[in-house]
Amino acid sequence: MESQGENTGVDVVGLPLALARAGVDRASEHRQDEPWLAAAWSHPGTRVLVVAEGQAFVVDGDGDLGTRLVLLPSFEAPDGGERYFLGKEDDGTAYFAVALTGGSLPGRLDGDARPAGLREVGALLNDRDAGLLVNAVALENWHRSHRFCSRCGHATVPAAAGHVRRCTSCAREHYPRTDPAVIMLVTDGEDRALLGRQALWPEGRYSTLAGFVEPGESLEQAVAREVAEEAGVRVDLPSVTYVASQPWPFPSSLMLGFLARADERDGGTDITVDGEELSEARWFSREELKAGMESGEVLPPSGISIARRLVELWYGGPLPESARW
Repeated sequence: MESQGENTGVDVVGLPLALARAGVDRASEHRQDEPWLAAAWSHPGTRVLVVAEGQAFVVDGDGDLGTRLVLLPSFEAPDGGERYFLGKEDDGTAYFAVALTGGSLPGRLDGDARPAGLREVGALLNDRDAGLLVNAVALENWHRSHRFCSRCGHATVPAAAGHVRRCTSCAREHYPRTDPAVIMLVTDGEDRALLGRQALWPEGRYSTLAGFVEPGESLEQAVAREVAEEAGVRVDLPSVTYVASQPWPFPSSLMLGFLARADERDGGTDITVDGEELSEARWFSREELKAGMESGEVLPPSGISIARRLVELWYGGPLPESARW
């Protein structure tokens, strides 16, 4: 089946990947320009996103407004949090994040604002707000878990407008970590899709297989290894084809989406789940997946995940509605 999204980068089956959108130039050339950063912070047009433990305030709206981030002028931003420069728009508007270290957002800003995370609102925000929240949450997660130097064990402090942590003892610089993970839709000779489920998921939830890339391993090799480890299915390595990627800051992954075919020789499509990563796996035809979803017996992957788009790419369009959605 011809891939409908191979050349789009982030557009799969006509729909953008929810967490791979952006509307702000990250303007990395300003990250070490302290006079520029100070002037940008004090400018009345600058806007600040307050984050804590992966959440930010949003306001729900109707029509063109929709759900949107609460962005404060800098003079209203809370004191005491770490400050990260997120970028600027073409009109010069600068954006910062303030990450609160207390573990939670302050009291309600007003009667309409509410705290929310990416899983809840990632697909509801516009391109600008989605990109800002993904960037801020990823930086906050990294800063929160890298408070000490991996070389000497002393405390680190933010530098380069939040894009570096510098050791207070040995001066070593540490940079934000992103862990590459492959996620793949594997098909067999009958063009059935291999989907699996974890025991902790809601009953009936199936998704594509995924796993982290190991040291010294190519992405294609990681696809084949993870499928073999989790489901016992052998992948035809030359068939592994890149589709698209999106950040997944839960806490620090980059999901790299692939299509692949199973190697049919010598029982290569026989399923044997590992019992750890997966509790069950099976081959689905389009008709079986459609019937299962319409009856409510099968639940699809999350709407913000690249897994959902990979399944839709194979399916040929948006998935049918489920009685249990």
